[in-house]
Amino acid sequence: MKEKLVEIIKEAGKLLKEGYFSNKEVNFKAKKDLVTKYDVAVENYLKKEFLKEFTDFNIIAEESDNTNIEFNNSIIIDPIDGTTNFVNQVPHTCISVGVYKDKKPFIGIVYNPILDELYEAQIGQGAFLNGEKLEVSKENDFQKSLLATGFPYSNSTNQDDLNDVIEKIRVILPRCQDIRRLGSAAIDLCFIARGTYEGYYEMNLKAWDVSAGIIILQEAGGKFTSLTGSEYTLFEDKYIVASNGLIHDELVELLNQ
Repeated sequence: MKEKLVEIIKEAGKLLKEGYFSNKEVNFKAKKDLVTKYDVAVENYLKKEFLKEFTDFNIIAEESDNTNIEFNNSIIIDPIDGTTNFVNQVPHTCISVGVYKDKKPFIGIVYNPILDELYEAQIGQGAFLNGEKLEVSKENDFQKSLLATGFPYSNSTNQDDLNDVIEKIRVILPRCQDIRRLGSAAIDLCFIARGTYEGYYEMNLKAWDVSAGIIILQEAGGKFTSLTGSEYTLFEDKYIVASNGLIHDELVELLNQ
């Protein structure tokens, strides 16, 4: 199944790449939440091909009405994770596809066609970037750890969310090496899997933002939880905290100060 998924996703990547280098008409789902015709085109292509090939699975996708779709045997699609990057030609943008059987992780694929980076993992078989095995960083000193985060779209309208973001940065930033904010949750999780980052946290993400990345991270030896350190649940938890595992407890503790 994974090989066929990759084949279809790479084909969809041609649409993303075409759009990346073209003039784009941008619409707003919310004040800071962008969508382009390429989000819709990539999603429609993936849905059509997946439903044809994988009849035992339903599709949950960002730009679709998922009201009557039950999360169970599901393929979860983010057609363009990092749409703001896509619109502004920042090369951290990707297609994210997570496959779940009985609500359990099975296959994760994150493809950035701009940088030609294909991250893939299947449960029990390891994680790979363009065929090379991935492994999380061995750094266990929080002060030497490079972290990543993201800012919720709600920061312009929800004062509590904005204050929470600022407060967590105030606590974390002096205690780590630095914090990056590249604008794609899927790629952030893959960057922990490849050993670039030691940790990552973000609020208000949707299942399609992280469904593939957490599988890739897990297979590379990393860890992800809720803000309290308990098991992270797709479609439910407000915060995700992810790491190489070695700094996880300290990161969770600091985020809860």
